[in-house]
Amino acid sequence: MPKTRIDGAAGLTVADVIHKQFSALPASATIGEVRDWFAVSTSRRMAFLADEGRYAGSLTPEDIAGDELDPEIAAADVAMQWPTVPPEAPATAGEHLALLTPARRVPVVDGDGRLLGVLSVSSDLETFCGTD
Repeated sequence: MPKTRIDGAAGLTVADVIHKQFSALPASATIGEVRDWFAVSTSRRMAFLADEGRYAGSLTPEDIAGDELDPEIAAADVAMQWPTVPPEAPATAGEHLALLTPARRVPVVDGDGRLLGVLSVSSDLETFCGTD
């Protein structure tokens, strides 16, 4: 399946372009654990925290860079509540929200707050990541 081009997304929903292959960290994770999670992959741009499958916040590597944050503190204490997008929203609305974040990602969350995936925009801003 070819990557979905953003300029061809008219009429598609977020569910059509969602990246379902993602991992979330438990909301109880520490800053040190999130740093370790980022360290194993250079493609990770945003960490999603979940509490029993429900979205609990996000962190970028920049949010936890430097020595001022104790690695033992709870990541949820510094996590941001990024905007979320429901799977039935237009893909173009998800793209707009993703471009508002420094990581070009937005969590896809259902009506019960369950984290279903991520809508990701490629670095060249031409395609949705994870759709191939």
